[in-house]
This record gives sequence, C-alpha cells and structure tokens, in this order.
Amino acid sequence: MTTPTLEGKPMLFPTAPEDLRRRRLAVVGIAAALLLISFVTYAVLVHRSHSGTGSPVITKEPVPVAGTATPAAVPTGLPKLRPASDPAAFARAVAEALFEWDTATLIGRDEHIEQLIKVGDPTGESTAGLLSDIDNYLPTEAAWRDLAQYETRQWLSISSVTSPTKWAEAEAQAGDALLPGTTALTIHGARNRSGVWDGEPVSSQYDVAFTVFIVCGPSYPECHLLRLSILDEPLD
Repeated sequence: MTTPTLEGKPMLFPTAPEDLRRRRLAVVGIAAALLLISFVTYAVLVHRSHSGTGSPVITKEPVPVAGTATPAAVPTGLPKLRPASDPAAFARAVAEALFEWDTATLIGRDEHIEQLIKVGDPTGESTAGLLSDIDNYLPTEAAWRDLAQYETRQWLSISSVTSPTKWAEAEAQAGDALLPGTTALTIHGARNRSGVWDGEPVSSQYDVAFTVFIVCGPSYPECHLLRLSILDEPLD
C-alpha cells in the first residue's frame, strides 16, 4: 500500500480528527500522572522530615550562655576630633590623635591622616605642608604592615603644653602675614608602644617633644591645625 502524501511529501502523522483527539487525551494523561508523582514524592519527604519528632523542626537563634564573654567589636573608624576654641585643649587633642594608633584594628594610616586634615587650615593654604608633616610622624605603609604582625599600638602621655619663648619673636617678624589668633604650643611627653613578641607582651617608652602651630579666635570660632614641627625639634 502506498503511503499517503501531501504535495509530494510523506504524511508522517495522520491528521484525522479522531487521531488528534486521541493524542490530546494521551498528553493530558501523561501530565496528570507527572503531577500525581510530584505530589506523592513531596508528601513522602515531608513525612520523613517530621517522623520521630511529632512536630516540625524549628531553627532558633543561639542563646548566649551565662558567663561567656562577648567578643569585643573591632573599631573600623576613627572618631572626629571634637571642636575646641581653647588653644591648649586643642593642641592636646591634636597631639594625642597624632600619636594614638593601633595596627591590630582595621583602621589604617590614611584614616589617621584624614582625621587631622579635617581640622586643618580652612583656607587650604597649609594643607600640603601639613600632609607632609603628618606623614613624617606616622610609620610608612611598609612599616605599618610589619608592626601589625606584632599587634603594635601607640599612644602619647603628655607631661606639658607650653608656649615657646621664641614665639613672640616669630610673631613680630611675621607681622601681618599671620592671622589674629595664630599661635604655637610645644608638647612634651612620652611616646608609648606595646605589642606581642614571641607570644609575650612587650612595651617601650621614649620621651618626645614637638610644636603645633594653630589658629583660633578671633579669626575662627574654633581652632584649626596649621603645621607641625619636626619631631624632637620643637620651637623653644
């Protein structure tokens, strides 16, 4: 028997209405069977997960055990220096911020520089020089990484904040080049460092002296940092 053709091509599937109806019923039956299998599988899994407990498993947040210490949060940012109109109080705050750092935290040397620049010269004229001054007080990036291996931290113990005797002479020579309220204050103190070496705590202390140059009222309601002397070469 010759296979029926359509425009010279074999008709691979019959197109009678009865055949189409049978195919549609077959597809519907297969889909229903797959849906039934999925439902049964889900029911079995749910039953197994609940078997032996009598109730669904509920995950709760861990409850702290009494007497256990909560890990201290690691600082990730430096606080802003508080505004001050008193020259001596501002000089102390600047000196402490300049020397206080901890390589065991997530705070890098750039954050320390930024903290001091924010209280710098509002006009920006002294900013470049101040950046260089601060950079010389802090460990280099390479030294910072080395110190971090020993969890090194540093801070300053201030013993005195005094006005240099030569400042009056410097003011007279500068004349109108200095804004009213510009002054210099010399800091004397001890630079302290602590860390860990071979599993043991170690510490050191060195005397330091330096001068901070600032401007306060009447030019500005709050003090601003202009420059720093070379470390251990203060204005006498």
